[in-house]
Amino acid sequence: MSKKDKVSKSTEEKEIYKPLNPGAFYGWPMGAWFTLFFVVPILIILLYSFLQVNADYKIQFSKGLSLKAYKYMFSKRNGILFLRTVYITLVSTAITILIALPCGYAMARSKNQTTWLILIIVPFLTNSLIRIYAWKTILGESGLVNQMGLFFYKLFHHGATEGFTPGKFIYTQGAIILVNIYLYLPYAILPIFTAVDRFDFSLLEASRDLGCSKPQSMIKILLPGIKSGLTSAIIFTLIPIFGTYTVPDLVGDKDSMMLGQFIYQKAKQRDYPVASAFSMLITIISMIGIIIMLNNNRKEAALKNGGKK
Repeated sequence: MSKKDKVSKSTEEKEIYKPLNPGAFYGWPMGAWFTLFFVVPILIILLYSFLQVNADYKIQFSKGLSLKAYKYMFSKRNGILFLRTVYITLVSTAITILIALPCGYAMARSKNQTTWLILIIVPFLTNSLIRIYAWKTILGESGLVNQMGLFFYKLFHHGATEGFTPGKFIYTQGAIILVNIYLYLPYAILPIFTAVDRFDFSLLEASRDLGCSKPQSMIKILLPGIKSGLTSAIIFTLIPIFGTYTVPDLVGDKDSMMLGQFIYQKAKQRDYPVASAFSMLITIISMIGIIIMLNNNRKEAALKNGGKK
């Protein structure tokens, strides 16, 4: 059989089996699940954000739709809340990425990758609330940090405890940033590790041969080469921290309130339109981040496929 006949036969077989392809049918369960548990709840939240409440915080459907909740959300009184949330989110994310970069690089270059991966994943086996309460024990007034401070104070003052003042490490913005870094560091390390592990290190050697120093090779060659991993790490860290509730509620105070806490308070007061409006803001930011990540991954895949051709 000639090559032309084989191609013709293969085309005929594809045409025969094409009507029997159940690919679209297999996609229906996932589409139904996505619609029921993602699209519908978002539409409900979106609808509630345009409704109004009376003095008793009861939804007034008869008053129709309104932008009152969004006007309240962007009022000056909430400016400090937004700025504080953005500040804590950006600082936490930046420090997390700075720690995750060398960790992910070292893991990818290590011969004991499995061991390091296990050590990174192990904290996920413990509930996040337990880990946050552990930090409360460490940072509390009679916690480990202050006990160590007391120990050294007594050591340098011949056992005297008079004059020792416990430091305030808990219920501060610093405590929120520290615990956020601890909780979301694995989410940043793993995508960076994956990107570095796939990176072609012969490119670094080539850049060194062309006169680049080690720092220049890292900045100009390695970082652009692992851009998809960096983008994923930033998104996996920034978005959860931006909307977090438990961390600022447990280790912060009233002067370090973030958007997640504010939404919870409004929902507890049954002011559902305002809570929904703020929730939509976080949802939109999350969707923008996911779209950016998917777009970067698509571009990287296209470049790799183009390179192979």
